[in-house]
This record gives sequence, structure tokens and C-alpha cells, in this order.
Amino acid sequence: MKNKKIRKQVIGRIEKLDFPKLDLFDIGAKIDTGAFTSSIHCTNIKKIKKEGKSYIRFNLLDSGHPLYNNRLYTVPLYSEKEIKNSFGQVEKRFVIKTAVRLFGKTFTIELSLTDRSTMGYPVLLGRKVLHNRFIVDVSKKNLSYKQKVSNN
Repeated sequence: MKNKKIRKQVIGRIEKLDFPKLDLFDIGAKIDTGAFTSSIHCTNIKKIKKEGKSYIRFNLLDSGHPLYNNRLYTVPLYSEKEIKNSFGQVEKRFVIKTAVRLFGKTFTIELSLTDRSTMGYPVLLGRKVLHNRFIVDVSKKNLSYKQKVSNN
């Protein structure tokens, strides 16, 4: 059986992403090949039950971010995982599935919900999303956003 050649898109070290199901557009993300799971900055994260099913309720970002809208999101819980944070400590985090749009393509990803208020970017895109889709060029940034703007 021959290996199927997959054409990968070049992505920069920093990108602006769209999360259409979360009504969040052009949000800054750091691309991190060292991180397995992607994450997004959230506050007021709480697990709730509705009609016997588990959901997660949270606010995206915080009041200091220009895209903050004070909206309380409620989405189905996908899983709870133990994830190493940037300091190497293991944290238990809630993970949701949602759509992300890059280079005009939309696909489903897993996002862990966490406080990233001390980080430079509210979103971290990990290698699980990058695998078989992207090659990171650390000398570039906002390639997807530039393509999006030039197509409009």
C-alpha cells in the first residue's frame, strides 16, 4: 500500500482564527507544536446538568479583551482531561468540541477551557489540530487572516 501524499498548508507562528459556533472572529492564537491540545481563554467555567446531561457554562475571554461580549455560553461537555499547563503542572480541564475556520476551511477541533489571562494570546493551537494539515513557518504570522482579507 502506497502512502498517500497529503498537501499541507503553511501556517504562521501567530494566526487569527474564527470560531463560528462561538460567534468569535479574528481572535489571536499562538501556534504551539509543543502543546498537544488546543485551549481558549475562559472565565467562570462551571459544569452543569440539564435534563440529565452534562454541559459546560463559561464566559469567553475576560472584560479586558476587546472581543469580550459578556455572553454566557452553554455547550455540551465533550470530556474532562488532565493537561499539562505551560509550567508543567497537570490540571484537570473541561474540553469542548467546536468549529474553527482557517484558510477558508472549517473543521472540528477540541478546545480545553482554561484561564490564559497571563498569556500573550487567548488561544493556543496545539499539534493535534496541526497534524496532517499544517506546516509551521515561525518567520510568518497571520497567513490565514491575510488570505481572508485579500479574498474579501
